[in-house]
Amino acid sequence: MNLKEIKDLIELVSERGLAEFEIERHGFRLRISCFKEEPAPAMAPAATPLIVSSPVSGTSALTTSAPDRKLLKAEAAASAGSSSTDRAGETTDAAAADNLHTIKSPIVGTFYRASSPQSDPFVKIGDHVDSDTVVCIIEAMKLMNEIQAEVSGQVVKTFVENGQPVEYGQPLFGIRV
Repeated sequence: MNLKEIKDLIELVSERGLAEFEIERHGFRLRISCFKEEPAPAMAPAATPLIVSSPVSGTSALTTSAPDRKLLKAEAAASAGSSSTDRAGETTDAAAADNLHTIKSPIVGTFYRASSPQSDPFVKIGDHVDSDTVVCIIEAMKLMNEIQAEVSGQVVKTFVENGQPVEYGQPLFGIRV
């Protein structure tokens, strides 16, 4: 079978509307399958997610070209990353300047000051803690992890609000030793 015969067979299969055609001659086997697109099922289209973004101050997304917008987005991301790093650095620097021991988050999760919304917080500013005192709970994957003070001293600063997500190594409390 040569190329012309194969092309003729393909045309014949498509003209006749055959879904599948198979031929075997002298040890040569050819199978032609036609996949027709089926009409889409009558379902409501999925809702598209709402994406809210704000342009970088002093610029307009409509007046900037695509390469400029990419550059602006990269600069905005870089400045946002550096400012959050600077803020975290400032809190740890401030803690070091005040001779504070910083209790940092050992895991990623959600910070809770109390065991339940109706309970009193584990510690408040001004409380004295021992090294085994539970100061907060961090929820990770539906598991409540008690965080201990690690040192004895007085709680003088809280870096995180109740219910706020925390990252690994993020400062939680400042303890004056």
